[in-house]
Amino acid sequence: MKIRINGDSLRLRLSQTEVRDLVRDGIVRSACQFPQGEFLYQLAIHDADKITAEVQHSTINVYVPRPWVAGWDEDERIGLDSRESNGLYILVEKDFQCLKPRPQEDETDLFPHPQADEANHQC
Repeated sequence: MKIRINGDSLRLRLSQTEVRDLVRDGIVRSACQFPQGEFLYQLAIHDADKITAEVQHSTINVYVPRPWVAGWDEDERIGLDSRESNGLYILVEKDFQCLKPRPQEDETDLFPHPQADEANHQC
């Protein structure tokens, strides 16, 4: 799972396995090791009507409504989003392979890019 924070915007991008795990197990987690300790971020299903987020200690917790996740691993929906009352915009989306291959990145578990066929025909 990738995380991007830009101002009041939080974006999580999930691989195919992570989307399946979220649908099946209700949670996915990632960590980044720093010399001073671990920074964690996780996405979990909850029983609310919108996506929410909170920070506790060195963990960002993002919660997505159960009905929003149902079937997400098998349908064409790309992203799920909402805005907190304080203005924080939260986007959870499927991570796609790049249209131009990047040899330094392993994209084998990412979703096929929806425009990949169009890009190949334009070459």
